[in-house]
Amino acid sequence: MTALPQFERTHILLGDAGLQLLAGKHIFVAGLGGVGSYCVEALARAGVGKLTLVDHDVVATSNINRQLPALLSAVGQSKAELMQSRIMDINPACQVVIHRVFLTPENVSAYVPQEVDYVIDCIDSLNCKVALVQSSLQRGLLVASSMGAGNRLDPSRIRLADISKTEMCPLARIMRKRLQRHGIKNGILTVFSDEAPSAPLPPQPVDGPGRPRAINGTISYMPALFGLMLAGEVLRRLLLETKTSAIATQEG
Repeated sequence: MTALPQFERTHILLGDAGLQLLAGKHIFVAGLGGVGSYCVEALARAGVGKLTLVDHDVVATSNINRQLPALLSAVGQSKAELMQSRIMDINPACQVVIHRVFLTPENVSAYVPQEVDYVIDCIDSLNCKVALVQSSLQRGLLVASSMGAGNRLDPSRIRLADISKTEMCPLARIMRKRLQRHGIKNGILTVFSDEAPSAPLPPQPVDGPGRPRAINGTISYMPALFGLMLAGEVLRRLLLETKTSAIATQEG
């Protein structure tokens, strides 16, 4: 196999088998904000062959401090479309399917393909987050999920663990309780911080329908690191298939 020029350095590390494996993978990512956008780009730059992306939102000026596609020139543009264009400029061979929809408990299963190799949750909305994780697990899919990156500053406190092993993260605590109601206690790769979060702004009025909600403080690097670590661990786990297969072949 001759690696595409943009993947020459990856080929040194992974070889033909690794590149072929990733090129044959299909990963679903929901949420293209600070965590999701960096996660998706890392997957694309590693050579993942198909990505299904879901995000209903457009770039706002307040996104610029932490979200990959967010620039002053991009304000008002679709995050999903911007990420699709970036991926095509990284690897034109990658199949990118985008859905500009808001995932809800009612529609989530319609947008997650059964044949995906991993479902990665980078959603902010709690109800949608729980629904995506619950539905995907019950369908037998592998799931990774990001907890809260806001209100934190210390990159050394970012952790990867099963959701049952998370601590010091209010979002993870609520997720665990919600999922336990559906009989789910573990089996979810999770990125979280064990740093005690600082206080958000008090609840602020929102445009349109909906209750006022608290606004978290964010810093440029924390959501990016969450996304990169989540992508890295998903890729590492997928690549273990190559090593396992090679060992089985040798032993056979």
